[in-house]
Amino acid sequence: MQMHPVKVHPSKALLKREDQLAWKIAGVATDKVPVEKEVAAMIINRIIDNAAVAIAAINRRPVVSARGMALGHRKKEGGATVFGVASGTTVSPEWAAWANGTAVRELDMHDTFLAADYSHPGDNIPPVLAVAQAMGRSGRDLIRGLATAYEIHIDLVRAICLHEHKVDHIAHLCPAAAAGIGTLLGLKQEVIFQAVQQALHTSISFRQSRKGEISSWKAYAPAHAGKLAVEAVDRCMRGEGAPSPIYEGEDSVIAWVLAGRTQAEKFGRNTVYDPVYYNVPLPAPGEPKRAILDSYTKEHSAEYQSQALIDLAFRMREGITDWDSIEKITIHTSHHTHYVIGTGANDPQKMDPKASRETLDHSIMYIFAVALQDGFWHHVESYTPKRASRPDTVRLWNKIETREDPAWTERYHSKDPDTLAFGGRVEILFKDGTTKVDELGVANAHPRGAKPFGRADYIRKFRTLTEGIITTREANRFIEAAENVLSLKAGELSALNVALPKGTLAESKPGIF
Repeated sequence: MQMHPVKVHPSKALLKREDQLAWKIAGVATDKVPVEKEVAAMIINRIIDNAAVAIAAINRRPVVSARGMALGHRKKEGGATVFGVASGTTVSPEWAAWANGTAVRELDMHDTFLAADYSHPGDNIPPVLAVAQAMGRSGRDLIRGLATAYEIHIDLVRAICLHEHKVDHIAHLCPAAAAGIGTLLGLKQEVIFQAVQQALHTSISFRQSRKGEISSWKAYAPAHAGKLAVEAVDRCMRGEGAPSPIYEGEDSVIAWVLAGRTQAEKFGRNTVYDPVYYNVPLPAPGEPKRAILDSYTKEHSAEYQSQALIDLAFRMREGITDWDSIEKITIHTSHHTHYVIGTGANDPQKMDPKASRETLDHSIMYIFAVALQDGFWHHVESYTPKRASRPDTVRLWNKIETREDPAWTERYHSKDPDTLAFGGRVEILFKDGTTKVDELGVANAHPRGAKPFGRADYIRKFRTLTEGIITTREANRFIEAAENVLSLKAGELSALNVALPKGTLAESKPGIF
């Protein structure tokens, strides 16, 4: 990997495009380095994973609404498929990216990568696949495009922190998807360069979508980024340009939205801080794109920082027969877990039994209480209003607090894969004065966990989540197509769609489209 320093430059410096991050990203996208077998195999795993969580969410209201919007943009020639709908019905690819991206994201149960920022790199699959279907590309083309999208997304997340500036993480997703589409279509570096810049420029939004009363926009946000990426590439293929340099310019994203200018320059204050330099790692020319191998999926439908703590709750519940015997539960964990899904967020909604599923999914206090009591986690049953309002659960829930532990924060940001951790240490204090203490660094399904996910686990997850929703025949057909994606010829990628039996898809309320 090569490190690329990125900082703000004044317009008079006339920064050469060869020195701009967007140009370097486009260079990675145009590098025709072969995709390694291990990487291709993991991409196939994530295609299966995405389909599993999308079909499990297929008749939830946000997904139904997104599908309804997409079906308002049907396209017989050059269209893409929509999850749940028979493959003979196709829509404009940007709308397929929107509908399928929402379905994938709704249950918060697909893959993750955490570093300087947060990400769900599997969000790249819907837009890249939609364009691949619409443009009649092959399975090998798709794999190449997804290898690029994962690489760029994860490399940006390694280096540039968005959340400290309250910027939502789709700002890294959209440029990555544009780069992946560029690789898929074999576009020139100039076109991808402009598309990456347009994608970043149009995808800046803020983290209120994951704060307070979390709504369905949590699922829509990455789908919107995928849609924007498709549109950006389309415009740039037609010869249009973008604001440039979008990362390094004096009025750029880094300059005014992130940390690229001094506070004095921004706000006219007396206190001056040194401007921030970001160091972005990218593969050198000819170096394989392997970033996907550093990401990990979810076994449980909840925010990733809760994955290890759910597994820990299962372990710690042994021997506890009276939940009211617990005086207090303290979760010692990382800065992120404490301030985003813990009591450090100071969100009263995270303690509210009437909160939305999206909010409960971001409350480690609720999640740990239910996991401790039930000994299992279910993507539907664990979030029902009846389950959330159970009196003994509410009492236990309110006895849980999180605390930031510098040691866990350091492990969260560790560059050493052997010490990197996203869990915590839990202390259960009983009313009789006894305690129970245990800790877990990574989830069981993590590559370093007790039961790392392999192909058989992804297939099992697919069958479990889609059981009773699709036919066994359709499940078998999809799994065979996904496992043999490299053999799919140009125009055959509709095989990666998953259709429900006729008459079982919910219909959305009418809108404009």
